[in-house]
Amino acid sequence: MAGASVVQSGNYELEIDTGFLQDAFTLDSATMGVLNNTEFVLDGTTNFASVMDGCNNVKIKRGRQDIGDQFSAGTMSFVMLDTTGVFNPFNEESQYWDATTEQPGLAPMRKVRFARYDTNNVKEYLFKGFIVNFDYNFALGGLDTVTVYCADDFYLLSQTFMAEFNVSEQLTSARVSAVLDLPEVAFPIGQRDIITGTQTLGGSAAFTVDNGTSVQAYLAAINQAEQGRLFISRDGDLTFQPRLGNTLSSSVADFHDDGTNVPYSGVGISFQADQVCNRASVTIRGSTSPQVANDAASQSLYFIQTQSITDSLLHNDAAALTLAGYLLEPEPIARYTSVETAFASLTNAQRDQVAIIDIGQTITIEHTFTTGATTTELAQELAVEGIEHTISVSNGHSIALFTSPTVIVYEFILDNAVYGILDAGNVLG
Repeated sequence: MAGASVVQSGNYELEIDTGFLQDAFTLDSATMGVLNNTEFVLDGTTNFASVMDGCNNVKIKRGRQDIGDQFSAGTMSFVMLDTTGVFNPFNEESQYWDATTEQPGLAPMRKVRFARYDTNNVKEYLFKGFIVNFDYNFALGGLDTVTVYCADDFYLLSQTFMAEFNVSEQLTSARVSAVLDLPEVAFPIGQRDIITGTQTLGGSAAFTVDNGTSVQAYLAAINQAEQGRLFISRDGDLTFQPRLGNTLSSSVADFHDDGTNVPYSGVGISFQADQVCNRASVTIRGSTSPQVANDAASQSLYFIQTQSITDSLLHNDAAALTLAGYLLEPEPIARYTSVETAFASLTNAQRDQVAIIDIGQTITIEHTFTTGATTTELAQELAVEGIEHTISVSNGHSIALFTSPTVIVYEFILDNAVYGILDAGNVLG
């Protein structure tokens, strides 16, 4: 194959790394001193080929559905009709067959990426990752199909294990960077988006990381101490965000059911007893003294409901007690937990807006309720915790966003009757 094929189906593009490595351009070489676009390139890159033709559905799942869940690997699956047999893993005549490695182009651990082009033809990635496995279905008398399963870089981190690691006392964000810098991890610096953390982790002998510890599991323990977000973004960056708290009001999309803003087809509402936490216990690594926070008033109403962390990476008991207080949720609160919308019901501008929403951003959901003879509209600003894209030939593109509550504050504005008062709700930007 003489270069990456870029074939768009509508305004989407699905590409896989076929495994053909292009040689790097080298000065003063009889062969590699000739620069062209078929064999020699400046950086020696992998070769991506479009497989959008024949693909009839794509499903992407990233993030988490509830704030109490841990982040895991984002996934993508897609189904292709193999009308010519080019993806048959036994077809050595396929244009994607790599004779050097004797592997098919569609093979485990090949890079894969899925993108959407907006109305200005700007390419926005919705997923980057690796092929984990694929199922090839030989249909007797029909069309063969291939179902491909992919995961983002969190999958690789879950398969990587650390050597013994003697740590020093440092912020959570610094610890994340230190882990990614380890030679046995070597996560690319260009694929990191790490914001400075708020919590300090321990550095004594008790906090030494044992040989054989999973990188993904240890990163999850760091995030548990921080109570922030740790995920792979839609364009493939490992992203670390600090402890969740007040959010400066900056909704990236407003979903309404009254004919204004972005319409939606479904909304989830939660009002559950298991939202309550009125006793929290946190014990730091190497300690036998749990730090406990209680809410007696909540316990009298909702019984005792406990959350316990027994091996926290926080550096001292004071930080553990602060975390215990942070974990308390004394009252169940009715809120919108998810929103779904179909792109067929949106304008082009709204499709461009909604398609690139990512984890950690703020959205607004407004729903209209009938109360007797009148109607009431209730709007909530919420943080995005999880995202699911479903794209198919028959039903088009739809997206579901899973949310968590957040405390919204507004930027202080001089001489403004509402935002010109410096208080808990108005803060310096």
